Amino acid sequence: MIYDSLLLLAILFAATFVFLTLFGNATAAPLRYFLQIYLWLIAAVYFIWCWLHGGQTLAMRTWHIQLSHRAGTQISSRQAIWRYLLASLGLGFFGAGFFWALFDRDNLFLHDRLTGCQLTKQ
Repeated sequence: MIYDSLLLLAILFAATFVFLTLFGNATAAPLRYFLQIYLWLIAAVYFIWCWLHGGQTLAMRTWHIQLSHRAGTQISSRQAIWRYLLASLGLGFFGAGFFWALFDRDNLFLHDRLTGCQLTKQ
C-alpha cells in the first residue's frame, strides 16, 4: 500500500498542477471541494483502470500480487467500481475496511469480501 501511495501521490501532484493551472487558487470553498472530488476521481481512474487491465497496479506487479474474482477470473468493471467506492469508505472510517482483514477468516479486506474479489500471490 505504501508503494501504491507513492505512485498515486505523483499522479495526484500532476493532476493538481493541471487543476490549479486551469482554475487558479483552490483554497476557497467551492474550488477546494471541486479539487477534492477531482483528485478522488483521478485516483479512481488509476485504480480501476489498472484492476481491469491485468488485475494489478504497478506496485502490485512489483510485489507479484494480483486482484481477481474469487472464482479465479478477472473482475468486472462493476466489481472494480464498487471495490474502489467501498475501499474509499473503509479508508475514510479510520481504515476499518482494511483492519477487517485481521479478523476475517480468509484474510480478505472488507471491500474484497463485499465485492467477491481477492488478492493472490503470483
